[in-house]
Amino acid sequence: MWPLVCQTNKTITLYYVAIGVSATPTTLHHPNPLFTFINSPHTHTHFILYRQKMERLAFCSPSSATSAAAAAAATTSFSRLSFHHLRSRSSTISNAVLRPVSCSRFNLDGPRFNLFHPKPFLFNPLSKPTSRNPQSPKPITASSSSSPESDKVIVTTQPQPQGAKLIPLIISVSIGLLVRFFVPRPPEVTPQAWQLLAIFLSTIAGLVLSPLPVGAWAFLGLTTSVLTKTLTFASAFSAFTNEVIWLIVISFFFARGFVKTGLGDRIATYFVKWLGKSTLGLSYGLALSEALIAPAMPSTTARAGGVFLPIIKSLSLSAGSKPGDPSSRKLGSYLIQSQFQCAGNSSALFLTAAAQNLLCLKLAEELGVIITNPWVSWFKAASLPAFISLLATPFILYKLYPPETKDTPEAPAMAAQKLNLMGPVTKNEWVMIGTMLLAVSLWVFGDALGIASVVAAMLGLSILLLLGVLDWDDCLSEKSAWDTLAWFAVLVGMAGQLTNLGIVGWMSSCVAKTLQALSLSWPAAFGVLQASYFCIHYLFASQTGHVGALYSAFLAMHLASGVPGVLSALALAYNTNLFGALTHYSSGQAAVYFGAGYVDLPDVFKMGFVMAVINAIIWAVVGTFWWKFLGLY
Repeated sequence: MWPLVCQTNKTITLYYVAIGVSATPTTLHHPNPLFTFINSPHTHTHFILYRQKMERLAFCSPSSATSAAAAAAATTSFSRLSFHHLRSRSSTISNAVLRPVSCSRFNLDGPRFNLFHPKPFLFNPLSKPTSRNPQSPKPITASSSSSPESDKVIVTTQPQPQGAKLIPLIISVSIGLLVRFFVPRPPEVTPQAWQLLAIFLSTIAGLVLSPLPVGAWAFLGLTTSVLTKTLTFASAFSAFTNEVIWLIVISFFFARGFVKTGLGDRIATYFVKWLGKSTLGLSYGLALSEALIAPAMPSTTARAGGVFLPIIKSLSLSAGSKPGDPSSRKLGSYLIQSQFQCAGNSSALFLTAAAQNLLCLKLAEELGVIITNPWVSWFKAASLPAFISLLATPFILYKLYPPETKDTPEAPAMAAQKLNLMGPVTKNEWVMIGTMLLAVSLWVFGDALGIASVVAAMLGLSILLLLGVLDWDDCLSEKSAWDTLAWFAVLVGMAGQLTNLGIVGWMSSCVAKTLQALSLSWPAAFGVLQASYFCIHYLFASQTGHVGALYSAFLAMHLASGVPGVLSALALAYNTNLFGALTHYSSGQAAVYFGAGYVDLPDVFKMGFVMAVINAIIWAVVGTFWWKFLGLY
């Protein structure tokens, strides 16, 4: 099958010609070869067409495994796929503009198609349309040009719904209205505080039900608080100058640098080379490599999608383990589950390993819980339980969710081949290593040097920009960072105002009185509140959203119940990382790993619950003695 491309102004037509050249397995060794990649300068649209998809939709001409005569005849007939909705006007396509794409440009044996290529295609570049054109797009029609009367395959695209989803919108707004107008206001709460609570609860309901994207819904809540004069403009936007929020934003840029330079990929590949002779060793290599890069790559989603998922998929495919297939249990399912469950412990190990960690300490500070030398204090308290849980998780899953393939003797050789293809460490990778060492050092010793964490991050980003590792377009295109800035600041601002207006104190005192009525000691209250905070995450699709909504309230409940402040703040923060593997929607990395197609949904929920219980036992038992030794209680 040879691709032929015809391109006119705002029109792209793809022709595929069947030829009589047999392809031996050694030539087409890739399981899903990419035939052509076209970048249209007129439409700025990227198209990737796969052989399997074309065969399924009958877009291809007859098989190349034909006789020479049949192959010669086949070259005169084409299968045509036209994208009519890209066409501004009809045009006549002559044979003069029909140009063949040289097969040498798509060498299947080259690094472009190598499973371990350092820059693989991770996701389909066909992004969702951003146009709000009310006209419905014309259907995509595929037909055979050899016979005008042949059947056509019509794929119609449904127009994207515009605006908010009606039912989630009604439910979210109704919750706020019910609290504001129908729930009696306690006498110790001011009308302003009660109204802000209603707006906050409506905002949180929208984060769970998603009538709009998170950032858009948070902006609506912010607008409502200003429009109703519940908050002044200055107080509503005060959190946008919060140091922790900007530290989180900059952490997204650091993660992009790891992915862009390929440094994270290189580190993980070395661990595969050293420990990958067995499936269990392979999982330990991947888990330990994530723990190593986590403090300098503070985005669990970026680590999952940009570093570890491509490696896992490549190893799995090479072992004959395919997504959405019974063969997925050979290797892929286990590696995905192991990495997914280990990620929470890697994130809990370091303060800078996840964005939500920084937010937790900021919210704790607003409630008067100050942790001195936070980076070191966090690491000391988390080190022993996190290391034990990190080492136990792959082995436990190896017994509870065993892979069919136990040995992977070819993995180290494949990793070595990939390292050879990547070549020596590049200048940008060395710059990335040096910058991250500088940033982590300043995070660790910043208090002694008088340098704030956000200033250290700003210095690191400035170095990356000055030396060209990142450019400003990289920062501008990191949409998740700016989206996080928008809705994070709204939630943090509202939570801070709820604390200032006395809502959090009132709620915590009510809970404390209930726990005291049950004659619970502070250790018992600590266990009940931690378990409640964990289980509520079944209702949330974001760890950071969970923190912004409930961390302050639960910390206040701990304090009102007599639980030591530093212990309460750190335990809730560690818990925030551990419930990231609870469901397929519980975190950013959960969506990445589940989307790979190797793990069935029931297995995600079952193993998520089982490992949650096991992690809770490990952290409770080990933490009880370790935190007592450190003097946290």
